Amino acid sequence: MQPAQGEVCDDGDDIDNNACSNSCQPVPCDQQGGNGGEVLSYIWIANDTQGTVSKINTMTAVEEGRYAVEGGRPSRTSVNLNGDVAVSSRHPGAVTKVAAQLDDCVDTNNNGMIETSQGPDDILPLGEDECVLWRRVIDSPDYQNGPRATAWVAEKQNPMTCEYPEARLWVAWRDAQQVAHFELLDGVSGDTIAEVTHPYPNSGNATKNPYGGAVDSDGNFYVTGLHAQPVLKVDIDTLEVTDLGLPPGSTRRYGMTLDADGDLWAAGYDGDIHRFNTAENTWDVFSSGIGGNYRGIAVDSEDQIWAIKSNVCHLTHFDGATDTFVKTDINLPDCTTPWGVAVDFEGHIWVVDRGGKAYKIDRNTYEILAVVGGLVDPYSYSDMTGSVLKLQGIG
Repeated sequence: MQPAQGEVCDDGDDIDNNACSNSCQPVPCDQQGGNGGEVLSYIWIANDTQGTVSKINTMTAVEEGRYAVEGGRPSRTSVNLNGDVAVSSRHPGAVTKVAAQLDDCVDTNNNGMIETSQGPDDILPLGEDECVLWRRVIDSPDYQNGPRATAWVAEKQNPMTCEYPEARLWVAWRDAQQVAHFELLDGVSGDTIAEVTHPYPNSGNATKNPYGGAVDSDGNFYVTGLHAQPVLKVDIDTLEVTDLGLPPGSTRRYGMTLDADGDLWAAGYDGDIHRFNTAENTWDVFSSGIGGNYRGIAVDSEDQIWAIKSNVCHLTHFDGATDTFVKTDINLPDCTTPWGVAVDFEGHIWVVDRGGKAYKIDRNTYEILAVVGGLVDPYSYSDMTGSVLKLQGIG
């Protein structure tokens, strides 16, 4: 390296778009070839009644591991920008962190090798899989109030190494007095860094704790309740809780997500889609006109919204740029009860069907590219690939 000649880094190879260009200048992380790819090439799906989480390679559609988790009835899975997953169990309440990359697993018995699951039929006993990094019990009273809304914070990338520091994790649960607890956890240990509480009352037949959760680029935690329960924002710095109100008309909501602008999208249980515009502090409601019970919802990098109907096995494509429904009846052959939807790092759409399988779908042609079977009452519809976090403009 010759600093007098303006060289900032030492290249040493012929690759022009890795960390250092052929002219010995740092290459921005988002311009490096392959950056952010394989790290986020997994979808993590909770097996509700088995008490496990499945790690499925989104490129090959092969399940590469299945892990026992703390607590019971796991559902929400959230993936950070290093690829690790947090899995929240509803009752007994708990959170479990699992590493995606073998290099991040820990040889706890010091035998020189990593003991970890190699596939769906290779589930190690709880506490013995060395890719399970920590387990944290949550003192929630019952199934109704156990941890649900769960989301990693989008920590800032190191501009030189393009690595992400260990992320913090938001998790929400509710006590027996209908008070929500929003805990910010240390991503390395699972210990509580900060906590704030806020009333979270039942509303009609909605008797759960905060149901869905996601973070914006600043790490603020957005949560939605089931149906007409509150929609809140928790500030990561001040811990101030802001009530965002409810959309007009039908307030029966289910899944939620955030787009690249930080706007909140929610799946309406009466066949509509709700959007909270964070800049304008207003709600919009878009009706499909055909009804149907929307459950999971996801957004891709081109502001296209994907929502799944659980009662008719149809995937809906909504254009978030033009606020129009593109197609409301994308068929999923042989499905039973589709529940969750996600986008992988290549832009393909994934649908989780509680009938024991997951579909991989081409976003342009709607072709079914793969079906992964052998899941056990799969029940995930949160950010199970990390794509929502990646959208927040921090990578």
